[in-house]
Parts: sequence; C-alpha cells; structure tokens
Amino acid sequence: MGRVLEYLTTRLAAGAVHFTLIDPEKSGGERAAEVAAGAVALGSDVILLGGSTGISPQGMDSTAKAVKRAVTVPVVIFPEGPSSLTPAADAVLFMSLLNSRNLDLVIRVHARAAPAIRTMGLEPIPMGYLVIAPGMKVGEVGRVDVVPREDLALAQGYALAAQYLGMRMVYLEAGSGAPSPVPAAMVRAVREVVSVPVIVGGGIRTGADARTLLEAGAQVLVTGTVTEEEGLGRGFHDILAEVRRTRGS
Repeated sequence: MGRVLEYLTTRLAAGAVHFTLIDPEKSGGERAAEVAAGAVALGSDVILLGGSTGISPQGMDSTAKAVKRAVTVPVVIFPEGPSSLTPAADAVLFMSLLNSRNLDLVIRVHARAAPAIRTMGLEPIPMGYLVIAPGMKVGEVGRVDVVPREDLALAQGYALAAQYLGMRMVYLEAGSGAPSPVPAAMVRAVREVVSVPVIVGGGIRTGADARTLLEAGAQVLVTGTVTEEEGLGRGFHDILAEVRRTRGS
C-alpha cells in the first residue's frame, strides 16, 4: 500500500474524509496555495488538483509546487489526461471512467499514462469513476451514458464490478456545478454492496447536503464549486463541520 493510500485508510478509520478540489486553470499558483492552506486549516484532508479540460503541464506543475509549499496533507492529481501529470504532486487518482462510451477513458489513456506515472514516482490510486445524472461537463466531454438518478441497481453493478476488478475506491460523480448531489438513496445502495470506500462529489454546497450524504454512507466528500463560488465561506465551513462531526470533533 502506498503512502497516500495508507494515510487515507488511517483517516477513514476515524471517520469521514474531505477532499478540496482546486482547478489550476481557475485558481493557479499562489492563489491555489492560499485556498489549500485555508481549507486544510478548516480540516480538509487532501488537496485535489484538476477539474477542467486543457490544463497545461506548466500550470499543473507550478500549482502543485505552490500548494506543496503551503500544506502538509497529500496533494493529489485529479487527472484530465496525461498532460496534467507532474512529479511535484504526491499521487494521482488512477480513474477508469466506468460508464464512458470512449474506450480511451476506460483503459487506453491509462496505458499511455502508466509509464509516465512510474517515471515521475507518483503513487497511483486505482479508482472506479462513475458519472451520475446530470453529469454536467464531465458527462459531455467523457461521452458518458450517465446512470439515471433512480437506477440504484445499475450504480450498484458498476460499483461492485469496480471492486471486483481490484479498484481501491469508487467515486460517484454528479458533475461539477450540478444543481444537486448524487441522491442519498444511491449512495446508500452502493455502500450496501461494496467494501471499498465510497467517494461522492458534485453539487455539494451546504452543510445539509454533506450531512445527508454522510448519513447515507459516503466516506469521502469532494467539493470544488463551492470554493470557486464563495471561497472558504459559510457553505465550506458547514461542510467541513459535518465531516468533523463524524470523527467526534
């Protein structure tokens, strides 16, 4: 088990975990470092870098270096593609877009990126990435057959298949900027059938959103849009408070 995955396993044993997603194209360099430092001070456990299409290697590299200087928690790449890799980060989410019609995003791009990941010394975190309606930009760009919000059995099947293929986590994604998060009923249904951690992202803007998802069984929450829209304001504070509550703190 790699260092970052071991860190996450230890954190999860104490309660829920929070990832702050920062887009280097929207908040790069020192601005990203400022957001990351503030998020970690409030209790965020991991800084994810990624999100948009067309992130330049230079932009990702400079942002990762700035964030690494500002925080001690892991800095992990949320990859848009091989061009968004940098050895300045600690790890990369090695995600298969399970319900994409584009085979590149299911496995082919991974084959092209794997040698670079090895050379850079990045820790790969194997993950099944499942896009739930509405899917937003990731659903469009990823040529995804989104899982309907009411189709709990389909989500369970994908998640269980990811676990059986050896993936260490399952990520349920409503899409950046989604009007509402993944349904609690779907999170609960997936948790019933898998033993790997369940990550939920997209549309989480309030403490109430966070509490609903955590009570349904989400073990990791990912937020990005809320910090882009209002910085480290009330919504972000409330989300982190709900995460901390699962740890009894």
